[in-house]
Amino acid sequence: MMKMSTVAAFAALVSHAATAAVPLPALGANAAEVSVSGLSAGGFMAVQLHVAYSATFKRGAGVVAGGPYYCAEGSIVNATGRCMTHATSIPVSSLVSTTNSWAASGLIDPVSNLSTSKVYLFSGTSDNTVKQAVMNDLKTYYQSFVPAANTYYKNNLGSGHAMITDDYGGSCGTTATPYINNCGFDLAGDILQYLYGPLNARNNGTLSGTFTEFNQTDFISGHGMAATGWVYVPQSCSSTSCRVHVVLHGCKQNYTDIGDKYVRNTGYNRWADTNNIVLIYPQTSRAATNSCFDWWGYDNANYAKKSGPQMVAIKGMVDRVVTGTSGGGGGGTALPAPTGVGTSGATASSMVIGWNGVSGAAGYNVYRSGGKVNASPVAGTNYTDTGLAASTTYNWSVTTVDAGNVESAMSGSASGTTLAGSGGGTPTCYTASNYAHTTAGRATQSGGYTYAKGSNQNMGLWNTFITTTLKQTSPNYYVIGTC
Repeated sequence: MMKMSTVAAFAALVSHAATAAVPLPALGANAAEVSVSGLSAGGFMAVQLHVAYSATFKRGAGVVAGGPYYCAEGSIVNATGRCMTHATSIPVSSLVSTTNSWAASGLIDPVSNLSTSKVYLFSGTSDNTVKQAVMNDLKTYYQSFVPAANTYYKNNLGSGHAMITDDYGGSCGTTATPYINNCGFDLAGDILQYLYGPLNARNNGTLSGTFTEFNQTDFISGHGMAATGWVYVPQSCSSTSCRVHVVLHGCKQNYTDIGDKYVRNTGYNRWADTNNIVLIYPQTSRAATNSCFDWWGYDNANYAKKSGPQMVAIKGMVDRVVTGTSGGGGGGTALPAPTGVGTSGATASSMVIGWNGVSGAAGYNVYRSGGKVNASPVAGTNYTDTGLAASTTYNWSVTTVDAGNVESAMSGSASGTTLAGSGGGTPTCYTASNYAHTTAGRATQSGGYTYAKGSNQNMGLWNTFITTTLKQTSPNYYVIGTC
């Protein structure tokens, strides 16, 4: 017989699932007052967003138990080693060079934007998950871009690996679910007051605003992100152009894992309520590795760039909130994502992607598997993507670009399969371990996983135990399959 507690929990889940998520509202929020903070994986993601989209997150970032930008360099070994336990040193100077190079190439925003933002860093002395040495390296990394006067580092509290409050959670020095600890210290308030300056006293009573579960699929489908996220809007924001702060949970802390504890009990809302701050709480799904945000490349090789799928989605959420007519502020684009995205005209190496036009659009960008494929905005409503592998299925999405070259949220995705190759003889197949494929040059490895060379299809873990058959369809181009 099912226990009553189990019945109650099941009923709550059914009720939650039955609640229809609504679109994230366009509030006319102030684009000059946007910031982000996060814990652990959310801390690493906060750094990624702050650095890659520095023109958006102008106010800065709060980082709790995170690490330097692109610390993992696409490797799970680096992520769990040097970026958490500091088992080996983190190449901070190399990461700074990568940042400058990507900015120069337009893969991330200009680093000059960082010089006027603020950074709040926190590391507990009892945190053995992401050790203080990692956060020390993050401070060193930021010194190349953010003035010392704009950086604050609190590292003298005996807390475990958790978000810290002054009245909710487990004992201060522990590291255990839900990873929210009561240390008698209001970390959320400290972060917000440092990023925004002096604030009104927090509301310790009933909040004036509303929590809304919004539809995240307006911005992304799959890629380790849940179908819904949460937003808190103070009552004052119905008539005032409010600030925006994005709050990123850590691993094993999304709604499915711990319910609304992170959304409601980490201390942000009571400060937001009295200080005109809209809070966006993006949510990962159980499909994400350990429910983490992608800060080492488990979902996409471009995870730390502006084109990273999760990055694009969260940027789109901010853009949505700062659009509309309910206040000033501007910023972002009010244009919607294209609809009617579809594929046609398949050949063995190309596909035509088409969509419905959007009134007022200056152009469109086309994304294949999260990576932009067009060099400059597309003027029409179709684009031919070339250089594809034969007999391979791909997914495409499209964004609208306005006159200021600001993108909309990502459209829904459309899939298409290229035709089988003709001529050129019979394809050659190779069956071997994933490790042997990489040593033979037929595949590459990143983050502990193996990818077919050319098509970049995920072959599974990089080791000698997993065997995969690769079909060579053209020089240096392999797909998973048989001949």
